[in-house]
Amino acid sequence: MFGLRRLPRALARPSGVARAGGPGVRPLSNFHPLAQHVNTGDNTKETTFDFSPDNHLRAEHILGKYPANYKMSGIIPLLDLAQRQSGGWLPLAAMDKVAKYVGCAPMRVYEVATFYTMFNREQVGTYFIQLCGTTPCMVCGSEAIKKSIEDHLGIKEGETSKDGLFTLREVECLGACANAPMIQMNDDYYECLTPDSMVALLEACKKGEPHAMGRWGSLPMNGQVSCEGPAGKTSLASAPGPQPVRAEGFAGDVDPASVKAHMGY
Repeated sequence: MFGLRRLPRALARPSGVARAGGPGVRPLSNFHPLAQHVNTGDNTKETTFDFSPDNHLRAEHILGKYPANYKMSGIIPLLDLAQRQSGGWLPLAAMDKVAKYVGCAPMRVYEVATFYTMFNREQVGTYFIQLCGTTPCMVCGSEAIKKSIEDHLGIKEGETSKDGLFTLREVECLGACANAPMIQMNDDYYECLTPDSMVALLEACKKGEPHAMGRWGSLPMNGQVSCEGPAGKTSLASAPGPQPVRAEGFAGDVDPASVKAHMGY
Protein backbone atom coordinates (compact mmCIF):
# COMPACT_ATOMS: atom_id res chain seq x y z
CA MET A 1 0.00 0.00 0.00
CA PHE A 2 1.24 3.50 -0.86
CA GLY A 3 3.00 5.23 2.02
CA LEU A 4 3.71 2.06 4.02
CA ARG A 5 6.96 0.20 4.16
CA ARG A 6 8.57 -2.40 6.35
CA LEU A 7 10.67 -1.09 9.24
CA PRO A 8 14.39 -1.84 9.10
CA ARG A 9 15.20 -4.90 11.18
CA ALA A 10 17.16 -2.78 13.69
CA LEU A 11 14.04 -0.73 14.45
CA ALA A 12 11.54 -3.58 14.54
CA ARG A 13 10.12 -4.71 17.91
CA PRO A 14 12.19 -7.60 19.23
CA SER A 15 10.42 -10.94 19.30
CA GLY A 16 8.85 -11.70 22.66
CA VAL A 17 8.28 -8.02 23.53
CA ALA A 18 4.60 -7.35 24.03
CA ARG A 19 2.78 -4.40 22.55
CA ALA A 20 1.93 -1.52 24.86
CA GLY A 21 -0.93 -2.52 27.11
CA GLY A 22 -0.42 -6.27 26.84
CA PRO A 23 0.98 -8.67 29.41
CA GLY A 24 4.70 -8.38 29.96
CA VAL A 25 4.59 -4.82 28.63
CA ARG A 26 7.89 -3.00 28.35
CA PRO A 27 7.80 0.81 28.12
CA LEU A 28 8.56 1.96 24.58
CA SER A 29 9.48 5.53 25.56
CA ASN A 30 12.10 7.09 27.77
CA PHE A 31 9.93 9.96 28.98
CA HIS A 32 10.23 11.02 32.59
CA PRO A 33 7.46 9.37 34.65
CA LEU A 34 5.82 12.77 35.08
CA ALA A 35 5.09 12.76 31.35
CA GLN A 36 2.91 9.68 31.77
CA HIS A 37 -0.28 9.06 33.70
CA VAL A 38 0.08 6.91 36.78
CA ASN A 39 -3.05 5.53 38.42
CA THR A 40 -3.51 6.35 42.10
CA GLY A 41 -6.46 5.79 44.38
CA ASP A 42 -8.06 9.11 43.52
CA ASN A 43 -6.81 9.53 39.95
CA THR A 44 -7.83 6.81 37.53
CA LYS A 45 -9.70 6.68 34.23
CA GLU A 46 -12.85 5.98 36.22
CA THR A 47 -12.49 9.04 38.48
CA THR A 48 -15.01 11.80 37.70
CA PHE A 49 -14.62 15.56 37.75
CA ASP A 50 -16.96 18.44 37.07
CA PHE A 51 -16.66 22.17 37.58
CA SER A 52 -18.54 23.63 40.51
CA PRO A 53 -21.55 25.83 39.62
CA ASP A 54 -19.48 28.98 40.12
CA ASN A 55 -16.61 27.60 38.06
CA HIS A 56 -19.02 26.58 35.30
CA LEU A 57 -19.85 30.27 34.96
CA ARG A 58 -16.16 31.18 35.03
CA ALA A 59 -15.43 28.55 32.38
CA GLU A 60 -18.16 29.90 30.12
CA HIS A 61 -16.79 33.41 30.63
CA ILE A 62 -13.31 32.21 29.65
CA LEU A 63 -14.57 30.54 26.48
CA GLY A 64 -16.59 33.65 25.63
CA LYS A 65 -13.32 35.49 25.03
CA TYR A 66 -12.52 33.37 21.97
CA PRO A 67 -14.26 32.80 18.60
CA ALA A 68 -16.20 29.54 18.39
CA ASN A 69 -13.56 28.02 16.10
CA TYR A 70 -10.72 28.90 18.50
CA LYS A 71 -12.01 27.38 21.74
CA MET A 72 -8.73 25.52 22.18
CA SER A 73 -7.19 28.91 23.06
CA GLY A 74 -8.94 28.51 26.41
CA ILE A 75 -7.12 25.32 27.41
CA ILE A 76 -4.55 26.99 29.68
CA PRO A 77 -6.98 29.19 31.69
CA LEU A 78 -9.45 26.28 31.97
CA LEU A 79 -6.72 23.97 33.25
CA ASP A 80 -5.73 26.61 35.79
CA LEU A 81 -9.37 26.87 36.90
CA ALA A 82 -9.64 23.09 37.23
CA GLN A 83 -6.36 22.88 39.13
CA ARG A 84 -7.47 25.49 41.66
CA GLN A 85 -10.75 23.67 42.20
CA SER A 86 -8.90 20.38 42.72
CA GLY A 87 -6.62 21.78 45.41
CA GLY A 88 -3.55 22.62 43.35
CA TRP A 89 -3.29 19.63 41.00
CA LEU A 90 -4.92 18.18 37.88
CA PRO A 91 -6.48 14.72 37.97
CA LEU A 92 -6.94 12.95 34.66
CA ALA A 93 -10.70 13.52 34.78
CA ALA A 94 -10.18 17.29 35.05
CA MET A 95 -8.07 17.32 31.89
CA ASP A 96 -10.71 15.23 30.11
CA LYS A 97 -13.37 17.72 31.21
CA VAL A 98 -11.39 20.61 29.74
CA ALA A 99 -11.05 18.68 26.48
CA LYS A 100 -14.85 18.34 26.30
CA TYR A 101 -15.28 22.05 27.00
CA VAL A 102 -13.06 23.11 24.12
CA GLY A 103 -14.11 20.28 21.78
CA CYS A 104 -10.73 18.66 21.20
CA ALA A 105 -9.09 15.28 21.72
CA PRO A 106 -7.96 14.73 25.32
CA MET A 107 -4.39 14.25 24.07
CA ARG A 108 -4.27 17.93 23.05
CA VAL A 109 -4.98 18.89 26.66
CA TYR A 110 -2.48 16.36 28.02
CA GLU A 111 0.18 17.90 25.78
CA VAL A 112 -0.39 21.31 27.37
CA ALA A 113 -0.57 19.98 30.93
CA THR A 114 2.68 18.04 30.57
CA PHE A 115 4.53 20.92 28.90
CA TYR A 116 3.93 23.73 31.40
CA THR A 117 5.41 23.36 34.87
CA MET A 118 2.61 25.50 36.31
CA PHE A 119 0.39 22.42 36.11
CA ASN A 120 0.76 19.63 38.67
CA ARG A 121 -0.53 16.19 37.76
CA GLU A 122 0.28 14.77 41.15
CA GLN A 123 -1.14 15.94 44.46
CA VAL A 124 0.76 18.73 46.21
CA GLY A 125 0.60 20.10 49.72
CA THR A 126 -1.63 22.90 50.93
CA TYR A 127 1.43 25.14 50.62
CA PHE A 128 3.21 24.44 47.35
CA ILE A 129 6.74 25.83 47.68
CA GLN A 130 8.66 26.54 44.48
CA LEU A 131 12.24 27.41 45.38
CA CYS A 132 14.19 29.35 42.76
CA GLY A 133 17.61 27.80 42.25
CA THR A 134 18.80 29.80 39.25
CA THR A 135 22.11 31.67 39.36
CA PRO A 136 21.12 34.96 41.11
CA CYS A 137 19.27 33.09 43.85
CA MET A 138 21.95 30.42 44.05
CA VAL A 139 24.78 32.91 44.63
CA CYS A 140 22.63 34.72 47.21
CA GLY A 141 22.01 31.59 49.25
CA SER A 142 19.18 29.51 47.78
CA GLU A 143 20.99 26.31 48.79
CA ALA A 144 20.88 27.42 52.42
CA ILE A 145 17.16 28.18 52.06
CA LYS A 146 16.60 24.76 50.53
CA LYS A 147 18.45 23.07 53.38
CA SER A 148 16.47 25.00 55.99
CA ILE A 149 13.19 23.86 54.40
CA GLU A 150 14.27 20.25 54.08
CA ASP A 151 15.67 20.08 57.61
CA HIS A 152 12.70 21.79 59.22
CA LEU A 153 10.05 19.75 57.39
CA GLY A 154 11.94 16.47 57.14
CA ILE A 155 11.51 16.22 53.37
CA LYS A 156 13.67 16.37 50.28
CA GLU A 157 13.18 18.35 47.08
CA GLY A 158 10.18 16.92 45.21
CA GLU A 159 8.54 15.48 48.34
CA THR A 160 5.49 16.36 50.41
CA SER A 161 5.52 16.56 54.20
CA LYS A 162 3.75 13.78 56.11
CA ASP A 163 1.04 16.18 57.30
CA GLY A 164 0.25 17.08 53.68
CA LEU A 165 0.89 20.77 54.30
CA PHE A 166 4.05 21.38 52.25
CA THR A 167 5.47 20.28 48.92
CA LEU A 168 8.94 21.46 47.88
CA ARG A 169 10.06 21.80 44.27
CA GLU A 170 13.18 23.51 42.96
CA VAL A 171 12.42 25.51 39.81
CA GLU A 172 14.13 27.83 37.39
CA CYS A 173 14.03 31.64 37.46
CA LEU A 174 10.85 33.17 38.87
CA GLY A 175 11.82 36.70 37.88
CA ALA A 176 12.52 38.21 41.29
CA CYS A 177 16.31 38.27 40.95
CA ALA A 178 16.70 41.66 42.66
CA ASN A 179 15.28 40.17 45.86
CA ALA A 180 17.13 36.84 45.81
CA PRO A 181 16.89 34.32 47.36
CA MET A 182 13.15 33.79 47.10
CA ILE A 183 10.34 31.26 46.87
CA GLN A 184 6.91 31.23 45.32
CA MET A 185 4.38 29.70 47.70
CA ASN A 186 1.11 29.03 45.94
CA ASP A 187 0.48 32.36 44.16
CA ASP A 188 2.67 34.56 46.37
CA TYR A 189 6.33 35.60 46.35
CA TYR A 190 8.39 35.63 49.54
CA GLU A 191 11.74 37.30 48.91
CA CYS A 192 15.01 38.37 50.54
CA LEU A 193 14.93 35.18 52.58
CA THR A 194 17.31 33.92 55.21
CA PRO A 195 17.23 30.45 56.77
CA ASP A 196 15.69 31.96 59.91
CA SER A 197 12.98 33.91 58.09
CA MET A 198 12.20 30.84 55.98
CA VAL A 199 11.63 28.73 59.08
CA ALA A 200 9.49 31.52 60.60
CA LEU A 201 7.36 31.51 57.44
CA LEU A 202 6.91 27.73 57.60
CA GLU A 203 5.84 27.94 61.23
CA ALA A 204 3.32 30.67 60.42
CA CYS A 205 1.88 28.49 57.65
CA LYS A 206 1.55 25.55 60.04
CA LYS A 207 -0.67 27.81 62.17
CA GLY A 208 -2.70 28.76 59.08
CA GLU A 209 -1.39 32.31 59.27
CA PRO A 210 1.01 32.90 56.36
CA HIS A 211 2.41 36.43 56.31
CA ALA A 212 0.29 38.91 54.37
CA MET A 213 1.58 40.24 51.09
CA GLY A 214 3.01 43.73 50.77
CA ARG A 215 1.39 46.50 48.75
CA TRP A 216 3.19 45.35 45.58
CA GLY A 217 1.97 41.78 45.73
CA SER A 218 5.13 40.25 47.16
CA LEU A 219 6.79 40.20 50.54
CA PRO A 220 10.50 40.89 51.05
CA MET A 221 11.20 39.16 54.36
CA ASN A 222 13.86 41.68 55.43
CA GLY A 223 11.47 44.57 55.99
CA GLN A 224 12.10 46.48 52.78
CA VAL A 225 9.36 47.51 50.34
CA SER A 226 9.29 45.83 46.93
CA CYS A 227 12.87 45.83 45.60
CA GLU A 228 13.96 49.16 47.09
CA GLY A 229 17.48 49.31 48.43
CA PRO A 230 18.40 50.16 52.04
CA ALA A 231 18.23 53.90 51.22
CA GLY A 232 14.60 53.59 50.17
CA LYS A 233 13.21 55.00 46.94
CA THR A 234 15.85 57.23 45.37
CA SER A 235 14.48 57.68 41.85
CA LEU A 236 11.10 58.08 40.17
CA ALA A 237 9.77 59.53 43.41
CA SER A 238 6.86 61.12 41.54
CA ALA A 239 4.99 60.38 38.34
CA PRO A 240 6.63 62.10 35.35
CA GLY A 241 4.48 64.60 33.50
CA PRO A 242 4.03 64.89 29.73
CA GLN A 243 6.97 66.16 27.73
CA PRO A 244 6.51 69.76 26.50
CA VAL A 245 6.02 70.26 22.77
CA ARG A 246 8.82 72.28 21.19
CA ALA A 247 7.63 75.54 19.64
CA GLU A 248 9.58 74.77 16.48
CA GLY A 249 8.21 71.24 16.36
CA PHE A 250 5.29 69.67 14.52
CA ALA A 251 2.57 72.19 13.64
CA GLY A 252 0.15 69.80 11.92
CA ASP A 253 0.88 70.79 8.32
CA VAL A 254 3.45 68.13 7.41
CA ASP A 255 3.05 66.24 4.13
CA PRO A 256 3.17 62.50 4.93
CA ALA A 257 5.06 61.90 1.68
CA SER A 258 7.90 64.13 2.87
CA VAL A 259 8.06 62.25 6.17
CA LYS A 260 8.55 58.97 4.29
CA ALA A 261 11.28 60.55 2.22
CA HIS A 262 13.09 61.82 5.29
CA MET A 263 12.74 58.43 6.99
CA GLY A 264 14.13 56.62 3.98
CA TYR A 265 10.94 54.69 3.14
